[in-house]
Amino acid sequence: MNTDRTLMRQVVHRDERAFALLVERYGGRMLAVARRLLGSQADAEDAVQRAFLRCYLGAAGYRVEWAVSTWLYRILTNVCIDEMRRRRSRSTGSEALTRETAAAANGRGDSIDAVARLDVRRALRRVPREARILVTLRYVDGLSYGELARIRGISVNTVKSQLARARSILRGALGGGKGR
Repeated sequence: MNTDRTLMRQVVHRDERAFALLVERYGGRMLAVARRLLGSQADAEDAVQRAFLRCYLGAAGYRVEWAVSTWLYRILTNVCIDEMRRRRSRSTGSEALTRETAAAANGRGDSIDAVARLDVRRALRRVPREARILVTLRYVDGLSYGELARIRGISVNTVKSQLARARSILRGALGGGKGR
């Protein structure tokens, strides 16, 4: 079985089979992260595609001391941040909230679950972008503080403080204690 680092060495030399194995290995997890960060399946698919393109074209910049997953998540989160910035400059975000509210009201899925998901999405919007990314990677993908620090290029202490701040904001927004 090829290790991730071996595959990356092959991708540097434009080995398409090695690249396809990386995509197969990480595509699903990256799609889940992007979908949670961007809130849209289509936008998530586009973001993952752009992230893998950057991986392929920038493979020579990969440093072997990093886990390949860390490097891929870093690329993906940067792509997602770019998309969030583009969205913010295009709209206030109220259109997405209106679509979610309409979906919940139209009874797609269990209405209680839809309302709960909507509440969590609204609460997450109150969390600063960087902390929201950390929350997603930590609690959805189970990444360690060290991995988060490497992915985002910040210290472990900064990761811990941003996560604590995010939890506090979420508790306040969801009615579970003090907020900001």
